[in-house]
Amino acid sequence: MTAAASGRLGLVKQVLSFALALGIWFTPIPAGLTSEAWHLFAIFAAAIFSVIVNAFPLLTASLLAVATAVLTGTVDPGKAFAGFANASVLLVVVAFLVANAVVKSGLGRRISLLVVSVFGRSTLGLGYSIFLTDAMIAPAFPSNTARGGVLYPIILSLAQSAGSMPGDENKRRMGGYLMFCGMASLSVSSALWLTATSANPIGVSLAAQYGVKIDFGTWFLAASVPALATILLLPLVLYRLFPPGVTDTPDAPAAARKELHTMGPLSRDEWIVAVAFAFMVTGWVMAGTLNLNLTAVAFAGLGALLATNVLTLEDINLQGGTLVTFIWLAVLFALSGQLNELGFMGYVGGHLTSLLGGIDWPIAYVVLVVLYVLMHYMFVSQSAQVLALFGVFLDVAVRTGVPVSLMAFALLFASSYFSTITPQGGSQNVIFVGAGYLKQGELYRLGLLTTVFCLLVFLLLGTPWLLFVAR
Repeated sequence: MTAAASGRLGLVKQVLSFALALGIWFTPIPAGLTSEAWHLFAIFAAAIFSVIVNAFPLLTASLLAVATAVLTGTVDPGKAFAGFANASVLLVVVAFLVANAVVKSGLGRRISLLVVSVFGRSTLGLGYSIFLTDAMIAPAFPSNTARGGVLYPIILSLAQSAGSMPGDENKRRMGGYLMFCGMASLSVSSALWLTATSANPIGVSLAAQYGVKIDFGTWFLAASVPALATILLLPLVLYRLFPPGVTDTPDAPAAARKELHTMGPLSRDEWIVAVAFAFMVTGWVMAGTLNLNLTAVAFAGLGALLATNVLTLEDINLQGGTLVTFIWLAVLFALSGQLNELGFMGYVGGHLTSLLGGIDWPIAYVVLVVLYVLMHYMFVSQSAQVLALFGVFLDVAVRTGVPVSLMAFALLFASSYFSTITPQGGSQNVIFVGAGYLKQGELYRLGLLTTVFCLLVFLLLGTPWLLFVAR
């Protein structure tokens, strides 16, 4: 597509986004809703639509939405901007900055090489090493994309060292297997840890509105059985679904040990990052017992990294993406909360409840989880779907008799593992897709099968476990 044609297509998408907002705004307000609730829905729906069709970046859509909501008198300014002081939003931002230290110090790469040196003698072993590495570093990375930036160079190096190249039809499958392992591991590890992706704290805050209190420790306990089982099984499942061709990589451990030897012993900065990381994880795990604030623990870790010059103000000045995340997350979090406060979520939930009325809650539970996962075909952002649908689905579950804690955790975990359902299902996928090892048809097939596998594990194994631990 030429630049001119691409520009015209972009303009059409933008016009459609504004037309959607105006169309909903001037549609007669349904009985049972206030004008403020309906108009905010028009603004919010148009913003989410513009992101889905790639008419505007998430930041641009968020800024336009909050400005419109305030300037039209739909939402009070204090409530519209309350997200900037929200503890969960601040936690995400601070953890983004701390993650930069893991990368900058080299600790993330060292951990990756250590795992490969132990498990890397076969292609299947390399797949497991990717999952294990990601699970180990995920608590310190509230961004799948950031973790992908750590994993991708290692995966690419492993594939190329084994002679797997995208243009070689006979050998590309090994690289394709490893690349998809990277994508899949990011989705599952995000379900294992509360702090592994920015969507998790958003969902936790929304769940709190329904009386479900979740901290770092309770999240890990609830996720441990289904997530760890998925991590244990998924590399083998992918190995069967997409045979890599090359099965043995006897030179990989030696290559990893050589890289580790070149790196030498842990540097001062790596030691500091490791200690700070251990402090933060311990604080998050013990937050409930010691009555610690998660965000304050994160601030303490960031302060220590700045005080020891592991991170500098110059490093933070370069983190423009963190500021972008802070703004759109704060705005959409506040607007989503206002949709609920103004009664729109309850209105939608009531209608969905009527459709599910008369059926037993276990059936309603399964239907809601499956529907929530399949709807990710329409989203390019995990956070956007959580903001748009999490509260609605949780409200419907409560109305149909599903235990609220069970439904909250099921939706929270699904918000991570559904990211592989399409190549655009999460921004972290882009870097692996761009390597060229996997064809579009393979990506969609593997994405669907992987998501279905995760869905089955979390339903069949996770549900009884959640019912047990949430008693």
